[in-house]
Amino acid sequence: MSTRPVNPVTGLDFTPAVGDMPFTPLQREWLAKAHVLGRDKFAARAAQWDKEASFPFANYDDLREQGFLKLCVPVEFGGAGADFPTYMMVAAEIGRFCGATALTWNMHICSTMWTGVLADGIAMSDEQRAEHAARRKLHFARIVNEGKLYAQPFSEGTAAAAGRAPFGTTAKKVEGGWLINGRKIWASLSGAADYYGVLCTEDKGDHHPDARDTLYISVPATAEGFSISGDWDPLGMRGTVSRNLTFKDVFVSDDEQLMPRGIYFKGAQTWPAMFFTLSPTYLGVANAAYDFTVQYLRGEVPGEPPIKRRQFPTKQITVAQMRLQLEAMKSLFTRAIFEAKPNPSKDEKLRLYAAHHAVMEGANDLARLAIRTCGGQSMLKHLPLERLYRDSRCGALMLPWTAELILDRMGRETLYEPGERDE
Repeated sequence: MSTRPVNPVTGLDFTPAVGDMPFTPLQREWLAKAHVLGRDKFAARAAQWDKEASFPFANYDDLREQGFLKLCVPVEFGGAGADFPTYMMVAAEIGRFCGATALTWNMHICSTMWTGVLADGIAMSDEQRAEHAARRKLHFARIVNEGKLYAQPFSEGTAAAAGRAPFGTTAKKVEGGWLINGRKIWASLSGAADYYGVLCTEDKGDHHPDARDTLYISVPATAEGFSISGDWDPLGMRGTVSRNLTFKDVFVSDDEQLMPRGIYFKGAQTWPAMFFTLSPTYLGVANAAYDFTVQYLRGEVPGEPPIKRRQFPTKQITVAQMRLQLEAMKSLFTRAIFEAKPNPSKDEKLRLYAAHHAVMEGANDLARLAIRTCGGQSMLKHLPLERLYRDSRCGALMLPWTAELILDRMGRETLYEPGERDE
């Protein structure tokens, strides 16, 4: 257990991955739970999931038992009622100890947050609002009462996941429900989830698919015609187990809709911060790389000889560089999560992009600096740094906001106002 004094500002005896600030009681409670769970259980198991490229089922047993699966389910449905900033803080803390667990937990949480607090900020008709209220009650009950786990397969290997084309996976309206056909790749939680929240395009039979007709539908893992295939042996984030999903005439009932028709597209336009939720995992990884470097140079890594290497000026300078970059990342990240809201201003949206890019690229930069200053020992697999380096490299590649797409968006949206075109 920690012997550090409680910080009077935060009410915690540790510095969270997001830094020190006055937390709400709910934030303080869940940050403390995440820190203890990560420190005492997740950190020690992380090497196993990485080595085996296996899903962290034991971590999910702990998350389920301690209520993390229902963190963002509204209170009236039996959840903890955490808002967007609270989730982002807690996710960063989990990412500090196991990146794969934080990244996959994000997929589940988004299934509850998109249909919960984010949906509350999306304009709907009275009919759509009533439909959504009834259906999300069903999905929330599965999570709260039965501990069910939701995935969120997104990618298809096309421009659809970047928001630039309709999804190739389709849903055709039939009596009592939908018939789903298509394929998803990089589907995290494959084989672990109970339900897969699939983004697909409504097949209206006119051969003119439109991104505005995107549907968000839950497919039970036991559905006939649903299958999982492919190997999983990636560079990093190996515990996410993101294999391929195939849907062949998969029937699901109307009640499996996670959002009414047309609402997902409207939500993506209204709530750009809904795509920022991958970042906290990598802010956590960046903190882990920094934490290890400080421990290593002070000769305080558990199980290693207590040899101090802090006396060398070159290492002191590198640690200073790491701290400078980490503080900048935290500051941008924190401002962005507190500014997140429906219909943000242009500056708020650009700052959101900047925060995402800074974290996704910065995490790998910190891991690079950590390896350079810790030296050859850092490449050994019984120490976490080489895994953190590999995990950290994956963030900038993740759709819908890869590092390249963020730069493209920032440049274009800075120089053009909505509707402006060059002649």
